[in-house]
Amino acid sequence: MDVSKVSSMSSPATSGDREKVVSKLPGWLRQNLKVRAAQHGIEIQVAVELGITDWCNLAATPATIDTAGADSFSTFLPDGQWDTFRSVAADRNVSLIQGLAQAVQLWLDANPAPHVARPAITRRMVVCNQKGGVGKTAITAGTGEALAEDPNTLHAVRVAKALTKALRASETRADESMPSGDDPLDIENLPGPGLRVLLVDFDPQCHLTNQLGAVPLPMNGDSLTNHMAGDPKGDLRDLIVSIDDENFGGRLHLLPACNDAFLLDVRLSAVRAREAALERALAPLEADYDVILVDCPPSLGLSMDAAAYYGRRRDGEKPGQSGALIVVQAEDSSADAYGLLTNQIDDLRGDLQIDIDYLGIVVNLYDGRRGYIATSSLQGWVDIKDPRVVGLIGDLKEQKEAVRMKQPLLSYAPKSQQAIGMRALAREIS
Repeated sequence: MDVSKVSSMSSPATSGDREKVVSKLPGWLRQNLKVRAAQHGIEIQVAVELGITDWCNLAATPATIDTAGADSFSTFLPDGQWDTFRSVAADRNVSLIQGLAQAVQLWLDANPAPHVARPAITRRMVVCNQKGGVGKTAITAGTGEALAEDPNTLHAVRVAKALTKALRASETRADESMPSGDDPLDIENLPGPGLRVLLVDFDPQCHLTNQLGAVPLPMNGDSLTNHMAGDPKGDLRDLIVSIDDENFGGRLHLLPACNDAFLLDVRLSAVRAREAALERALAPLEADYDVILVDCPPSLGLSMDAAAYYGRRRDGEKPGQSGALIVVQAEDSSADAYGLLTNQIDDLRGDLQIDIDYLGIVVNLYDGRRGYIATSSLQGWVDIKDPRVVGLIGDLKEQKEAVRMKQPLLSYAPKSQQAIGMRALAREIS
């Protein structure tokens, strides 16, 4: 069907007069355009405008594009550009649908997908809290999954920066008895970061290992504990398993836990420079990964010292690239545990004269329907400012279901409010 020009409209996203035009594009080409425009951070209408300009300036007609199955496509172009395009297409004896497809492909060819930006120093995120049951494991897994998602696919992300907006929305839900998480806030479709991520299960309870469907390491075999204690039985790299899912493209890996980590503090007491034990064990793996996330046990012992030390800021590393990500809940006992943890980290900073950055606070399992205790506690976390709240994750069923199914949340329920929040958290600390 020929392209028809409808009544002139002003685009709300771009200054200047634009007119709405309606044509057709094959679905695969429209999707490529949508993803590539997002990767380059420009609007689709601008990409089409640039493609048409270049197409009209060509000395010869490009190769024919397969437009079979093309369906409706509309965009806004500068006033008069579509008329020029129609005239050039007529001179070249090319249909408008074919000409538009060639113009879009021309822009795609001139603007290839950007390379994934990789950190010069492997980032090390230590997910921690002395209190158990706050959801450290879920946050570790969800953040790692979000960082590893496909850069050539668009994913729903909550882009509201100010958590005060989320707080107001949650309070509204509480007043109206709405399920927490139903308000999507500001959602934008963005390409995945495409980073290479290693999740380290540092907890002897093996929650991260079990939740992702892996098998805990046997007590009589090799383990991270053995490597930290200076008694390795092989290459630590051989223990790593891949979280096989097309969303992650082989970029998401797990170092499973072993129950022998219950003995780690005892074994570390006999190790020289024990604060650096985790770093010595994981350092040979760092060249393979952009980000390493450590799911810490609810402990304030020597193992937590080693984890905090591993997250310290290294020479040449910018502040906020590595450090401690603290997971809490909107209730009073989390505040007590938070104080114990930050005291330990501050003592380690002073004793060893090192910089350990706080990546932020994640308020997990939040439900505004629980009333004043939840909303006032959330406000208390927001009021801290340093470290600031970088994530608010609702207490919804999808995470529990994903755990039961032993699947990554972002694969099991990629459009859920929890998944959208995990992506926001990953970008907030990137």
